[in-house]
Amino acid sequence: MYRSLRCAIRCYGEFPSLKINASGYTPNGTFAEAQAEYLKPDAESVSRLDTLLQQNNAGIVAHFYMDPELQGVLGGLEHPHVFTSDSLAMADAAVSMAEKGVKKIIVMGVDFMSENVRAVLDYKGHNDVGVYRLSEQEIGCTLAAGAEAPGYGAWLDKAKKVGNGLHVVYINTSLVTKAKAHAKVPTITCTSSNVVKTIMQAFAQVPDITVWFGPDTHMGGNLRTYFTAMSNLSNDEIKKLHPSHDQESVKNIVSNLQVYPQGTCIVHEMFGADVVRKLKNDYSDCYHTAHLEVPGEMFGLASTAKAKGLGQVGSTSDILHFITDKVDAALQKEGKQTIRVTLGTEAGMITPIAKKVRKTLSDAKRDDIDLEIIFPVSSASVTVDDNIGTGIVPGPPSGEGCSTAGGCATCVYMKMNSLDSLLGLLETMPRRTPESLASYHPKIYNETIGERSVAEVGGETILHMRAFQATSALPDELIQQVRAC
Repeated sequence: MYRSLRCAIRCYGEFPSLKINASGYTPNGTFAEAQAEYLKPDAESVSRLDTLLQQNNAGIVAHFYMDPELQGVLGGLEHPHVFTSDSLAMADAAVSMAEKGVKKIIVMGVDFMSENVRAVLDYKGHNDVGVYRLSEQEIGCTLAAGAEAPGYGAWLDKAKKVGNGLHVVYINTSLVTKAKAHAKVPTITCTSSNVVKTIMQAFAQVPDITVWFGPDTHMGGNLRTYFTAMSNLSNDEIKKLHPSHDQESVKNIVSNLQVYPQGTCIVHEMFGADVVRKLKNDYSDCYHTAHLEVPGEMFGLASTAKAKGLGQVGSTSDILHFITDKVDAALQKEGKQTIRVTLGTEAGMITPIAKKVRKTLSDAKRDDIDLEIIFPVSSASVTVDDNIGTGIVPGPPSGEGCSTAGGCATCVYMKMNSLDSLLGLLETMPRRTPESLASYHPKIYNETIGERSVAEVGGETILHMRAFQATSALPDELIQQVRAC
């Protein structure tokens, strides 16, 4: 039933965009039409899901990159235990739900996210709360898979020989990857929201440390670029970012930050040189945003814009806050205004942006402000499906790649979390045995490392991160491990 639009590519036409105002949404281009289609959720689906969540005493934690149809329905729910965020906040939301009596947590994301939620719930004493994925199959991640390859272990063996090292592992990895890494080199988990602070704090506490960052090669390269630029700031400017650092200490970070050379995310890989060239030529009047995982060209464009107050680089939450801050600033001015922003991350981010901005403008009764979100994608990244209203869905058909002319900017693994699978799981839960639901649980690792389970060792790297989040310092136990390495 699917027909590819690859033959309809207009590589040098306009990028699709979605205009948001107090009255609603105006899409420009087929990709944007597909995104806008689901911002008005089906009332019957919303009501049905509300009822099922209440009957099952279940909560949902979902990532920003969910399918637009699914995010639209989630946004329409009255059920109190539904939370959409970046990966860092998902586990905290699950704990909050458990503390309020929720007994089932459905994690809508890829598998490392459900593993993270399980580990944090167990640490907080909520072992009795069930955690469920939305597929009996593996919900993979190219970045996580790359870290399980022999090359990553060999890279960490090299780190172990160097000594006095700290492995800062991106959260987008499995629990077993984190465990095996921690057994070789002292390891702390990070997210795109806290990685810069984690690395700066590590060098503040252990100046002669070597930090090994992986597995995301693009993010690691962007971090080196970021710290290099920071080293050119004045000492006073640097101390505003971290009181223990100055030009010389930041130069030390650049010299002693090692990056894994072979790890990429299939989505962020799409924002390459061709996309950036077009953005520079045709969208110079826009604010530019980029996730830390995008290739260097897109990161460089957004970083340059950020330095001028015209862009943002960072996590999905950072991008969302930047956009809403610009809207808030526009509310302080009178007259017609249009804010144009290029979205350098997964297209699923449009749902929280659109809903929050429309509500803000509507509440303020400002019909003279428009926010236009530009998607750096090509027509090749859209598929026709005659079964839906618009006839169009974001992303290529299963098994096909994305166009390097513009990229698809949608994660096929995240899209394994569908509305049908969510409703199906909740409807059958009450009459299914625990054994029949086992395949929906996060993966259980039976292997041990020394006398400890993989879950315990891998979970420790997450707990180190949580301790850092709470105190702004790396825990003493981790520092002792670094010095003994």
